[in-house]
Amino acid sequence: MIGSRLINGTESARISADDRGFLYGDGLFETMAATDGKVRNLDLHFARLEEGCRRLRMPMPSTGVLAEECSRVLEGIGSATVKLMVTRGAGPRGYRPPADPTITRIVTSMAPRPRGDTQPPLVVRLCQTRLGQNPLLAGLKHLNRLEQVMACAEWDDPEIGEGLMLSLDGRLVCATAANVFLVLDGRLVTPDIRDCGVSGVMRQVVLAAARDLGIPTSVEDVRPEALDGAQEVFVTNAVIGIRPVGELMGVRQWPVGEITRALIPRANGAGA
Repeated sequence: MIGSRLINGTESARISADDRGFLYGDGLFETMAATDGKVRNLDLHFARLEEGCRRLRMPMPSTGVLAEECSRVLEGIGSATVKLMVTRGAGPRGYRPPADPTITRIVTSMAPRPRGDTQPPLVVRLCQTRLGQNPLLAGLKHLNRLEQVMACAEWDDPEIGEGLMLSLDGRLVCATAANVFLVLDGRLVTPDIRDCGVSGVMRQVVLAAARDLGIPTSVEDVRPEALDGAQEVFVTNAVIGIRPVGELMGVRQWPVGEITRALIPRANGAGA
């Protein structure tokens, strides 16, 4: 349920049919957790949004304006999920971006999702849908999420909570809506986001927290076979924090181990 919605700073539910975000997925988004009326890790979200605007050659809106609009949609709510979308705005027909775009800002607040550590460990599956490889877009939260939509359409079993996605060349990259971490012989390993996948804000938080705790970390290419040798597995995103993975459906099970337990309070309380 949406609590509040602002489009270009005005309460509205309407967007132009000529908006390039609607027509072409020409834009970016951030999904953020808010506690006590404040968005967690807002600076990290803005940094990723700014990098996305730079790579898409799209003007970055004022962070002051965006922060003020995030605060407005949280009035009277406190804790919520906040979604921020920035598109290149309305423009003439055709793919060529307008030389002087009018950026569209959409900020919404919704009922918060439960934190990952308050729910049972996830059951996951390997998705058949693979991620296309394009270094230009790797790491960004651009508006085209059709690969994730197709991956999520592969199952309707309510026991399965997430799907793990591979690149076209067979590397384990991420979950449909989260980054993935494995504990391998005491090391915390997460896939390199070099040509596909999203570089998550919570992924950054977890890597930094692990280093602070003296846990060896590695960002590297990961083959799906590594899941069989992992001692612990968990997924992360900005809203749930850390969510332990308990089972790869019908293949492998994992406990909620010491490293996962040590990181949960650091990640799920970060920026609160």
